[in-house]
Amino acid sequence: MKGPLAGLMQQAQRMQEEMKRAQEELAQAEVTGQSGGGLVSVRMSGRHEVRAVSIDRKLFADDPEMAEDLVAAAFNDAVNKVAALSQQKLGNLASGMNLPAGFKLPF
Repeated sequence: MKGPLAGLMQQAQRMQEEMKRAQEELAQAEVTGQSGGGLVSVRMSGRHEVRAVSIDRKLFADDPEMAEDLVAAAFNDAVNKVAALSQQKLGNLASGMNLPAGFKLPF
């Protein structure tokens, strides 16, 4: 029994290292959320830190309420893109391990 348990522990350690590396890559990544056909854009890091907001100035004169709605939509788009990127980078890490049914990670 020691052999399979030791192998599982080594797999878990490798997975933990890969998880840390993927989290670091995710933190460095940036996504851009947009709305209104590009009238509003939000650049956000993988840690959900907003790096930049760009709003077409004509929105303020034409329809300030629409500008507010488009800003909210652009933020939501960026957050959804970060979530998708997180799933892409982190979601498949455990798939390579032969874990028993119902076994959940992290421990």
